[in-house]
Amino acid sequence: MSHTVAFTFPATENREAASQDISPYDEGAVHDSFHQLIEEQSWLAEQEEVEMQNLAPRGRENLAYTVSPPRRTEAWEAPGQMAEHPDFSSATLRILASMPSRTIGRSRGAVISQYCNRTARLRRKSTRAPLQEVSRSARPSIRQLDLDLDSSHEEEDNKRSLLVKELRSLPASQRISMLRTMPLSLGEKCKLRQESSGYSGTLMKPKTRAPLSHCSRLKYHIIIGFRNLWYSLLSLRHTLQPWHYSLKQISGRFGSSILSYFLFLKTLLMFNLFLFLLLLVFVVAVQAAYPPTTPNSKAFTGLEPLTGAGYFNHTLMYYGYYSNFTLNDPCAFSPNSSTNCRQGRPVHLPYNMPLAYVLATGVSFFVTCLLLVYSMSHSFGESYRVDSASGDLAIKVFCAWDYKVIQKRSVRLQSENICTHLKECLAERRSRSRPLNLCKRLQRLAILLIAWTLSLGIVLGCVLGVHYFSIYIYQVHHEKLLTSNYLGKEALLLALPLLVSLINFLIPYIYNLLAAWEKQESPVLEVYVAICRNLILKMVILGLLCYHWLSRKETTSEMECWENFVGQELYRLVVMDFIFCLLDTFFAELMWRVILEKKLQSKRRPEFDIARNVLELIYGQTLTWLGVFFAPLLPVVQIFKLLLLFYIKKTSLMRNCQSPSKPWRASHMSTIFITLLCFPSFLGASIFLSYTIWAVKPSKICGPFRDHETIYESGKTWVLKLEKSNPNLTWFTWIHQHLIQNSFFLFLIAGILLAVIYLNFQVVKGQRKIITLLKEQIANVSGVCFILCSSGT
Repeated sequence: MSHTVAFTFPATENREAASQDISPYDEGAVHDSFHQLIEEQSWLAEQEEVEMQNLAPRGRENLAYTVSPPRRTEAWEAPGQMAEHPDFSSATLRILASMPSRTIGRSRGAVISQYCNRTARLRRKSTRAPLQEVSRSARPSIRQLDLDLDSSHEEEDNKRSLLVKELRSLPASQRISMLRTMPLSLGEKCKLRQESSGYSGTLMKPKTRAPLSHCSRLKYHIIIGFRNLWYSLLSLRHTLQPWHYSLKQISGRFGSSILSYFLFLKTLLMFNLFLFLLLLVFVVAVQAAYPPTTPNSKAFTGLEPLTGAGYFNHTLMYYGYYSNFTLNDPCAFSPNSSTNCRQGRPVHLPYNMPLAYVLATGVSFFVTCLLLVYSMSHSFGESYRVDSASGDLAIKVFCAWDYKVIQKRSVRLQSENICTHLKECLAERRSRSRPLNLCKRLQRLAILLIAWTLSLGIVLGCVLGVHYFSIYIYQVHHEKLLTSNYLGKEALLLALPLLVSLINFLIPYIYNLLAAWEKQESPVLEVYVAICRNLILKMVILGLLCYHWLSRKETTSEMECWENFVGQELYRLVVMDFIFCLLDTFFAELMWRVILEKKLQSKRRPEFDIARNVLELIYGQTLTWLGVFFAPLLPVVQIFKLLLLFYIKKTSLMRNCQSPSKPWRASHMSTIFITLLCFPSFLGASIFLSYTIWAVKPSKICGPFRDHETIYESGKTWVLKLEKSNPNLTWFTWIHQHLIQNSFFLFLIAGILLAVIYLNFQVVKGQRKIITLLKEQIANVSGVCFILCSSGT
């Protein structure tokens, strides 16, 4: 129950005294006013408790008003009693007065009364005595509560009207500041602002506004319309983002660790969309507008989407379809018709397809490199700034919870993860304080050496198997070309991609058995080791295949375009990788969940293996970057693959999987994913394509570079033709000769890029040092505060 506290308002004072009182911009004064009001309310509560205890023996009807002995904090006793407890300073009292627990019970009438007095004191100095000095008969009593309840509302209305009147007399800036500091609801503040608006300064008359003209009204309507349209577009921005609701659903059920996988998939989708659009505009669409005169002699059989050969071999899909001349030059289409070439009009904007082909590929790789470096540096900065104190137990206790999780099972699992993580940190500290003896360390080292020897031996065996099987398949395929068995030749093309995908599918399970035997010290280290081993396996096999493709170009070019053959191989690897991703989802997630629920009667579900699924994404993107030069439409295949993978993995995750029991940090995971995508994947693909452009001789029967010794020479030829046709462009020839052809300039660009990366790392390192120093300062200050508090000063 509450009472309306009576406040007196002096009638006469000079306005000059307002400058000597508190200012509404003084935050300390605002806290002091809160403190004063709470002291008065606490003193009244004490008197009410005494009166209610006196009323308790009078009858059973008063039992409802009986309260327990007062339990008040010593900080909120009456001012007369404050001297007995000098432990609390004025700063502490101001902080405690601003706490929600001290202001949540304040009535609206008390707040209005308090601020009515404050606005009055801004104009005249208050001379009323403290409430504790008022005689007991003049104080509100609980015996007179029934009589006062009827008059309380009227008194509150009077106080409200006085507050509105005082607010009107204030300047606009002070009025707004006063309304902001009032601990009232937003609706009450809006009402007070509406009632006190229309008055400025000491004027007590409402503002008279002249009627607006038609042009002003039209201008205001247009401005308001554009503003509403802008706000509507801002609200639609999140809905226009791809998979906005799906990503929120995944993060709500499984947390940020699994969400990072789908965000990484979305990032790869954006990279492929950029790559596809650039090649579509400058290469594919232009070539489609000027198709070659020779028609496609192969018929569509239905196996082409699986093998990539046959009818697809003579389409826009592969390198060999593109022309090696200026497309919009009439002489290029009819070189024998000399009459048309002499009488025809000159071409103002010649479109050289070989130059456009190599420049579009080079620009796409350069922009992708910049985006990857920026993403990696940004991710490193966020990871080390946010999670630099990963070993601090206090941060793990108070800041490790993922508030995106809302499902009961995921909440319970996350609490188990945090407990496991804390146990690991404690065990790590314990192991540092108690290191292993020499015998156990030798035993541990022996287990690690054996496990790594076995894993590298498995990689060596797989590489040898792929090498000899590739030679065998190539010989058999060369013999099959002389026969007429078309289906046998098509099926034989899938043998090598099938073997490579089978190895990538089965070997990670063998690595999991090795990890279970190793028993790593922490689950995070176990996952990093698994990523390292799988990455070595995939990259070594891809390196071997690239070596085979470039070493067989001489014999392959005798019968077909070797660039088309490399593009078909990479297309088949992408398709097979997608098929085995589906098989992994079906057997490792769906069937295993059915076995656990139906046969083993277990409530547990298979965990979503983040490391394995991310490596599959990195492997597929590496194949796309390797094959984009030989198959310009390969990014389209990767886009469809990523779209299907998103919905398939999301459905399987929702129905079959649970969150991983190993503790993960989403920021560290994103950093690792981008780093692996940049250095082993993109760097390897860039080296392969650079070697192909600079050193490998292209085919003489197909492609836009059939007339050149190397692909790089096409740029030189185009620059010489440009100089002959227009002598004013000699500066461009000089730039090409002294900058682009000069290896020093390329090394300079690479050095600048490495310097930027190094400086970024140094900035992050400096930020980590600053964070460490700030933590030490906080620890020192907290120690000093603890000493002062314990000594009572």
